[in-house]
Amino acid sequence: MALVPLMVAVGVAWAAATDNMFPTESTGSSCLLGMGHPPCQTDNREVYFYMDSSGEYKLESEDQSKVNAAIDGEYRPTDLAFHYDSSPVFEGSAETDIIYQEGSTGIPDSADGRTWCNASGGERYNCDQQYIRIRGNGNYTYGLVCHETGHAVGLQHGDYAIPMLNKTDSRLGCMTTPVQSNDLGSNNRENIDGTY
Repeated sequence: MALVPLMVAVGVAWAAATDNMFPTESTGSSCLLGMGHPPCQTDNREVYFYMDSSGEYKLESEDQSKVNAAIDGEYRPTDLAFHYDSSPVFEGSAETDIIYQEGSTGIPDSADGRTWCNASGGERYNCDQQYIRIRGNGNYTYGLVCHETGHAVGLQHGDYAIPMLNKTDSRLGCMTTPVQSNDLGSNNRENIDGTY
């Protein structure tokens, strides 16, 4: 009888269609700083986020609403615990985990948003602070916030997954490229919950 619960637990662990959580064999295992590198895992399950409220990368109120809606609808139901940080920390060992910005600086013309690690975490595969920058003028959508937040917690595109999936495979939920869904999806939820 002791084997039955073990078999059920193993079955649940392998229900995900693919492993698209950083690191994978396709990304390497070290978190690299700066734009242009695959995003890394956040450094713990308690995720503190801030939405830029002034200056060049300020989010308008409608974009802030989309961030809050995507976090509430897609990420709070996972094992991650998201908290808004009204007094963000930008240096040191306890930096705010995710900084949301609006703007196009550093984003290739072919992309609507970018996520990158700004400060490495305690392990080689995680990040203490990640930036999410999404273009304005209607590009700040629920689905794109879901996608870029997925990168900030370590989710990758299908071509970095093991087994590899087409970047538009619907099992990737909002992690498809281009974004075709607002839903995080069961595959991504299982990868998040299995990691955090």
